[in-house]
Amino acid sequence: MTKVDIISGFLGAGKTTFMKKLVAEAYKDEKVVIVENEFGEIGIDSGFLKDTGIEVSEINGGCVCCTLVGDFTKNLHEVIRTYHPDRILVEPSGVAKLSDVMVSVMDVAKEEEGIEMGALVTVINALKASKQMKAFGEFFVDQIEHATTVVLSRTQKAKDEQVEYCTKEVQEHNPKAVVVTTPWDEISGETLLKAIEGRDSLEVQALAEMHHEQEEAEHHHHDHDHEHHHDHEHHHDHDHEDHHDHEHHHDHDREDHHDHGPGCTCGCHDHEHHHHHHADDVFVTWGKETPHKFTRETIEGALKAFAETEDYGYVVRSKGIVPSEEGTWIYFDLVDGEYEIREGEPDVIGRLVVIGTDVKEEDIEKLFGLS
Repeated sequence: MTKVDIISGFLGAGKTTFMKKLVAEAYKDEKVVIVENEFGEIGIDSGFLKDTGIEVSEINGGCVCCTLVGDFTKNLHEVIRTYHPDRILVEPSGVAKLSDVMVSVMDVAKEEEGIEMGALVTVINALKASKQMKAFGEFFVDQIEHATTVVLSRTQKAKDEQVEYCTKEVQEHNPKAVVVTTPWDEISGETLLKAIEGRDSLEVQALAEMHHEQEEAEHHHHDHDHEHHHDHEHHHDHDHEDHHDHEHHHDHDREDHHDHGPGCTCGCHDHEHHHHHHADDVFVTWGKETPHKFTRETIEGALKAFAETEDYGYVVRSKGIVPSEEGTWIYFDLVDGEYEIREGEPDVIGRLVVIGTDVKEEDIEKLFGLS
């Protein structure tokens, strides 16, 4: 199986730096070919292979870098058959439309066995985004609209307003895209890989945890202790397998749920109320991705409101990983009236999820200071 990732973006966006980080940190055990598609531009290197249009150079760790000139589709076939890589990273020229490159890769995938379209990433320089949006309009929007992940570069040098402007523009043109706003040197290649492959959805994770907790509550009602303990272990192992990439926070939270005594604030002791609501009600999920920096007081105030009132709806679950004004990252978790807040590793962007019935979305935005 060969996965093909397309890393698009304008000149100076930081595509090459981004790919080097992935290759060095996330793809170190894979056979990787980087394909630079110059769309007919002539290669400068004297070793340019005119008969195939493929210029090859070795880069670190046995990764091969090819520059394709001329017929991109024909040359991509040849790269696949020559190298049989685990992964191909396609770096189009800066003025290419992402949609055109996608079509070319999909054409190749129809004719080659075991080729799978992977991540569609657009890298945007946070310092130049507003100028480029005006200058390149159609191309810029196309690269955003077709991306599964938009990665902002230079955010460590950008003002908060610039980062929030970029995030807002991306979310307007492509609400489904994951936006990476955290400076790259603060996050690992593995964390980036989870983001670009869509394996790090806080909403999916929160809903899965709810499902497990409801099943555990049901067994607590209907089975004796030995059977419940056995089933509980099964769910924990299954959950660990499903979410092993989240162990830096998810499994820690699960351990807290099992180990703490009756006085803990992690929310593991009130499943009966939670379960009865599930039987009768339809849950609504509110989710937000934002680079906004929060205070611990804001987060604690929101969780306290969810736990002690129904002013914002009946909240059964809330989970978040957000940057704080102090430069750390706040992880929080609320389960049916009980919550915990702690520090954790940086994530690609701040994310919050609230699940419940009669959820007042606009009020929740204000409660978190987002509107």
